[in-house]
Amino acid sequence: MLRAVDIGNAEDLSFVKNAAQLLQELVSNGAAIGWVDPPSTEEVASLLRELAIASENSDACLIAIWVDQDLAGVGYWRRYNRPTHHPHADIEKVAIDPRYQGRGLGHQLMNQLISAAINAGIEVLTLDFRGDNTRAAKLYKSLGFTEYGRLPRFVAVGNARYDTIFYALDLR
Repeated sequence: MLRAVDIGNAEDLSFVKNAAQLLQELVSNGAAIGWVDPPSTEEVASLLRELAIASENSDACLIAIWVDQDLAGVGYWRRYNRPTHHPHADIEKVAIDPRYQGRGLGHQLMNQLISAAINAGIEVLTLDFRGDNTRAAKLYKSLGFTEYGRLPRFVAVGNARYDTIFYALDLR
């Protein structure tokens, strides 16, 4: 059974623990989601609190997907803080448990994020990802995102360097 839920209460300790475990495991296995070292549970809890507070003003939206009782994935968007960029939001930390990859959950998660952005009046959704993440590129292109730039060798993971690729989806 699949269910997608917009998390409004990030104080749910079981959710915080499960989200932290998911993100820690992904980063430990080399996932390109913005951390070099696995985030602490406290860091994940702090991020979730920030998102819960921002979501009260439609400035953020966190979506989680479960398969039965397992947290299978998370992702969120957050509005840009700059007043001139406030109509727009950036999608961050889209993460699917490897046990559930290849089942369309990333597509469903992204569709939920896009729908929530439309409902919140977001005009343009942006995101970036590491250049070697071809699965992400394929997913984002299938949803209508287009590349608007790249920074060669911008992401540093130890001695390795990767491009950062920037995509946008115009919702206007």
